[in-house]
Amino acid sequence: MASCRQSRRFLECTEDNFLSQVIDTSTPGDAILDLMVTNSSELIGDVKTGGNLGCSDHALVEFTVLRGTGKVRSIVRTLDFRKANFQLFKELLSRTPWETGVRDRGTEWSWKILKDAFHRAWDLSVTGCKKSGKEAKRPVWLNRDLLVELKVKKELHRQWKQGQVS
Repeated sequence: MASCRQSRRFLECTEDNFLSQVIDTSTPGDAILDLMVTNSSELIGDVKTGGNLGCSDHALVEFTVLRGTGKVRSIVRTLDFRKANFQLFKELLSRTPWETGVRDRGTEWSWKILKDAFHRAWDLSVTGCKKSGKEAKRPVWLNRDLLVELKVKKELHRQWKQGQVS
């Protein structure tokens, strides 16, 4: 809950960017003062709070950043909505036990459960297709017929500059 305008703007920004709070235990007193947010909860693991540094009343936060050790190769993928199975998407979301999953949980945890269920169902029902090299470099509106016509005009322009065509 945010009481002032700046706090509400901050919370709206974190929600709009699908950021989630990693630390869920209070450090000093009843308030969570340490802020650690991520857009992918799988990257942060083993979050532990406890212990002090010197005379400070703030607790230390220890965490592990998880990452793959292999070389990552970037592949551009687009969503193929023609092959999407929206009936499967609907069934997967309807099978999620919403009442038991969000009961006695806060807004942040309920939102996280909804987001995870949505992404899981989306990944299973909407497939991605790999872009080919030539199509990835030219705009979508530039189809093959238009490309051939532009090449012919370019060749005619080149010949006109050399005086071969009037």
